[in-house]
Amino acid sequence: MNTNDDNREKDAAKGEPVPLQPIIDMGSTVVKNSRGTVYCLTIVGQVEGHTLLPDNTKTTKYEHVLPLLAALEQSEQVEGLLLLLNTVGGDIEAGLAIAELVAGMTLPTVTLVLGGGHSIGVPLAVCGKETFIAPTASMTVHPVRMSGTVIAAPETYRYFERIRERIVQFVAANSRVTAERFRELMLASGDMANDVGTVLYGEQAVAEGIIDRVGTLSDALEALYGQIARRRR
Repeated sequence: MNTNDDNREKDAAKGEPVPLQPIIDMGSTVVKNSRGTVYCLTIVGQVEGHTLLPDNTKTTKYEHVLPLLAALEQSEQVEGLLLLLNTVGGDIEAGLAIAELVAGMTLPTVTLVLGGGHSIGVPLAVCGKETFIAPTASMTVHPVRMSGTVIAAPETYRYFERIRERIVQFVAANSRVTAERFRELMLASGDMANDVGTVLYGEQAVAEGIIDRVGTLSDALEALYGQIARRRR
């Protein structure tokens, strides 16, 4: 057992709050100052689902993130969550599970898209109480994809549509874009060389109502500290 583990056990034995240990492998950290205690969590690379991806693929594992979010919601130490996104997308159900959990938290939450928030990264980008996108960041909105064997039957296409509607309804409920407009962006042609969909950059994502504001790290933190201050009052 290392020194950190010893200290945590001593704190617990004294009945004192046990500090949340940053999980370095996940790219997370806790910062405390006079304005509040903020937990910073990154969603990067590909959101991994029920199947393990190759070792050379940068992934975010949902089985790590889900219990962490549940712990943050119950923590008496952490006052806010900053979610930094640079993701190509990934598993639909894993991504939606993370997004639903964040959207249902009472903890002050802010999301910031850096680099990219593509595919299932869109629901993750809109799940915070306030959402930001960097001026140079991009978001790809496209229909549902599925790897593996696909049976060319009406039932298959209806299944795809039902999955797509889960995403559409979540994004519409957690942003200012309407479900109808989001479907149009999903199925638009002429923006992607060999596919349908829409690529949006900073200002465009805000103009469409998907993201609240264009901003940088300082803007996102200022919004989060504002939420924390209101909650303290």
